[in-house]
Amino acid sequence: MQFGDSREGDAFVHSDRFQSVKTAAYEHLLSRIEELGAEFGRWTRAAIQEFVDIEVAGFVRLRRVAINEAEMRLVSESLTKELAGLGPLEDLLSDPAVEDVLINGYDNVFVSRAGVLAREQLRFSDNQHVLRIVRRILAPLGRRLDESCPMVDARLPDGGRLNVVIEPLAVDGPMVSIRKFRQDPLKPADLLTLGTFDESIYALLGAAVRARCNILVSGGTSSGKTSLLNALAFFVPERERVVTIEDTAELSLNHPHVVRLESRQGGFDGGGAVTIRELIRNSLRMRPDRVVVGEVRGAEVMDMMQAMNTGHEGSMATIHANSARECLYRIEMLAGFAGYQGSEDSLRRQIASALDFIVQVGRLSNGKRRVLSITEVTGMGDNVIATQELYRHETVSTPEGEERDRWVSLGIHPHTPKLAKFRDEMRASNAGAPSDDGGGGGGFWGRRR
Repeated sequence: MQFGDSREGDAFVHSDRFQSVKTAAYEHLLSRIEELGAEFGRWTRAAIQEFVDIEVAGFVRLRRVAINEAEMRLVSESLTKELAGLGPLEDLLSDPAVEDVLINGYDNVFVSRAGVLAREQLRFSDNQHVLRIVRRILAPLGRRLDESCPMVDARLPDGGRLNVVIEPLAVDGPMVSIRKFRQDPLKPADLLTLGTFDESIYALLGAAVRARCNILVSGGTSSGKTSLLNALAFFVPERERVVTIEDTAELSLNHPHVVRLESRQGGFDGGGAVTIRELIRNSLRMRPDRVVVGEVRGAEVMDMMQAMNTGHEGSMATIHANSARECLYRIEMLAGFAGYQGSEDSLRRQIASALDFIVQVGRLSNGKRRVLSITEVTGMGDNVIATQELYRHETVSTPEGEERDRWVSLGIHPHTPKLAKFRDEMRASNAGAPSDDGGGGGGFWGRRR
């Protein structure tokens, strides 16, 4: 027997009746599993599914539970996920459209799809149910989560990231944040198709990476920094050796010669910790052509600047900041936290000589992720780091009321000598191209999306 309408099945799964039947059947299964002992641990998922089907059918018959065959099948499927998988999270984690899963207590679950966060009907039985699933995820990772260690940050086997905070730090039950990452990283052409940037920016970023420009990708949380950094790696020549350094390994560079390093948290007594700063210092002894830091957030900023200034050109990193100028201020602030002893002028000269471009990314109100600006760091002037904005994102409305993305070029060519060839090509391209907006600048530098 099947539900005439799948919505009937959904309504049952999200009902209190389903939760009560499932909880009672789960207790029954646990008693049967206890009788089986170690034998149950050797069963395949198919064997567990068959066992659950038989036991749930027997439970419903003996207890005279008023559910039909289709509802009983839904209970069996859910319990199989509980015993052999990740319970209510299993379907979400296997859904390629899901980007983030956020659990704020057992009955308050939010899911992000295409950059838009929405409440999910999915729920757990109680907070202990959430903890049971989380500990099942953490068990093979060797990470601890209890009252003495109520906060954990871990990398999942599929490359995702798990963060959990429990009582006494979390007031309203377990706070679980799961960030998923694509198994097949987006290529620059994919981002172009998705509208993250236009052809002009595609050409500039490709030329900048191949010419070994140092690039900082700046933006807020979930703005697409890591995805863009992954995409930029497609432009790195195959003959080069790339070392990636991260707090929690998230980067998945599509490159034949990548060395991945990940920091390590300290043990219960704080010993054994290995910081990103130590990894950057060690990476310079590993003969890297480029160093890629997943996120600069602390004292490691000075070591990153040193690497960019001492022969490791073409290095890249991400940083949390709301604009290119704020990004520079943040670097100065982090250098101060790192105990930098030199003068303000000396620090700014180091930053100016290390960085070539700051790519600002952001998530718009409609959930779309876009490159908001590309700013070139050109040097020092009047004790201030001099910059020039090459592109700026704008949203325009058509007469039909449709919103369109547009990247405005200010008609300025890149200043860095590394892009001399690219600059000459653009000038040659513009020389014979008519202006498309009447304001000067055609060809690559005047295109609009």
